[in-house]
Amino acid sequence: MFSFKGFYYALGRRKVIEFIIFSVFVLFFYLPLLNLIMLAFSNKYEAPALFPQEWGFKWWDYVLGQKNLMSSIILSFVIAIVTTLLSMCICLPAAYALARFEFPGRKLLFLSFLLSDAFPKMGLYVAIGIIFYKLNLIGTLPGVLLIHVLNSLMFMTWIPANAFRSVHRQQEEAARDAGAGPFRTFLHVTFPLALPGIIVAALFTFLGSLEEAQGTMLVGFPQFKTMPIEMYGIIMQYATTAGPVFSLILMIPTIIVLLLFRRYLSAENMANGFKIK
Repeated sequence: MFSFKGFYYALGRRKVIEFIIFSVFVLFFYLPLLNLIMLAFSNKYEAPALFPQEWGFKWWDYVLGQKNLMSSIILSFVIAIVTTLLSMCICLPAAYALARFEFPGRKLLFLSFLLSDAFPKMGLYVAIGIIFYKLNLIGTLPGVLLIHVLNSLMFMTWIPANAFRSVHRQQEEAARDAGAGPFRTFLHVTFPLALPGIIVAALFTFLGSLEEAQGTMLVGFPQFKTMPIEMYGIIMQYATTAGPVFSLILMIPTIIVLLLFRRYLSAENMANGFKIK
């Protein structure tokens, strides 16, 4: 026999379990961030204390007073913008070809863009560094840009390729029947319809370039010191104090970019970008 008491009891117990799972999830993802914010505003902190012994802005003054801070921020943004533009010029034609043309080995070529993320990055950077040394690219801006572009190949090929594939051929054929040439059809029909996916890929490329440190340090240091490299130098001196301040500073441009383009960062655009067809 159906029992309302048992039903409500079961429903209440389920709510408690859901609340516990949700709480664990929130703590798992946000506790490190909360701890980072706490350390950033601590003048003095000694483990294993739960909270800092003294609060304040001492390490904000220290980080913001670094002479190389502004130059590293400007350099990071310049490299990220140039990397995004170069990656679009190189990868978008390849993405369109992968989306529109069938040829032997297409899927294998499509999967090959995963290779840069399939192995530990430092091992790849050491091998790349040897090649760059022979080509006299160590300590040069082209060498740094090339490292950043290599890291963007997967995003700038996979996501736009699936965005181009989502554009129906009938729409392109209708434009061609109306008298538009191939370039005009691409510019006024294909590109606008695929633009959300392209913007998502460009955002990933831009943010990934801002955060790239290992390859830049191996190829460009000490001539080129970006924000992440400056942060590494500060963390090595003040691991639990000044480092969190610089981490929060690094997060600011990422948050601003994500807020400005949040309309394009939908689950559908991101899911469609990583399909293999």
